[in-house]
Amino acid sequence: MIFREAKIDDISQIQVVRNSVKENMLSNPNLVTDEDCKVYLTERGKGWVCEIKNEIVGFAIVDMIENNIWALFVNPEFENQGIGKQLHNMMLNWYFQQTQTPVWLGTAPNTRAEEFYKLSGWKEIGTHGKEVKFQMTSVDWENL
Repeated sequence: MIFREAKIDDISQIQVVRNSVKENMLSNPNLVTDEDCKVYLTERGKGWVCEIKNEIVGFAIVDMIENNIWALFVNPEFENQGIGKQLHNMMLNWYFQQTQTPVWLGTAPNTRAEEFYKLSGWKEIGTHGKEVKFQMTSVDWENL
């Protein structure tokens, strides 16, 4: 298992992972384009991937402009191996080295993702559209 910073060349495999998930699926896979991924990786924020045998099996991307977790997904075939947690921790460690501004995310209610964020110390602060909205502060992150 190799964890590393995401590169533009990873976008096609990132899209495979994003479209493989069973929860928080895109209603239309064309809603998140390769260009969107490129912008989030190079202009808006930063991303990380997990590779196994040269295949990307998970990724995380943070948006520094909106102070938002844009994506954190693991291919269902590789769940429950700690990949999501490792990507999550790398992303938040980096994020809070850049800024003390709280970071937020939205996820579908009654999903494993919602439970993951609760267990990871995120605080539920309301809703974002139909999603549950969570927030993490730098102080909360330091105290975990």
